[in-house]
Amino acid sequence: MNKYVKEFFHRGLIFGGFGPIVLGIIYVVIESTVADFYLSGKQVLVAILSIYLLAFVQAGATVFNQIEHWSLPKSLACHFGSLYIVYVGCYLLNDWIPFNANVLLIFTAVFVAVYFAVWIAVVVSIKIVSKKLNRRIL
Repeated sequence: MNKYVKEFFHRGLIFGGFGPIVLGIIYVVIESTVADFYLSGKQVLVAILSIYLLAFVQAGATVFNQIEHWSLPKSLACHFGSLYIVYVGCYLLNDWIPFNANVLLIFTAVFVAVYFAVWIAVVVSIKIVSKKLNRRIL
């Protein structure tokens, strides 16, 4: 098996469990603030499984940025695409957003904006740290 595929699964298995923990915290907050909050057993099961998959892919997809022989656009596209698909799927499956063209367009716009804002922040911070480290070396 390819070392990157192994690393994808390794990272996913390590961090996938955090998704249901975050989901549980969110449900506790919602329950304490929303009157008559109710979930069926089926809804809870679907939410736990889908949020585990979301966290698994989120963690595993970080490997795309470490494949050295891939260009930046290719790794970015694979990372973005895998996250977008799993987020949209999870949100639709759990009825967190309705299956509506306008809603999906808004979701996509927000997702793209947040994704690239985070990506730019990470790139800028890495460049700043790299410059500091390079100055220390020289």
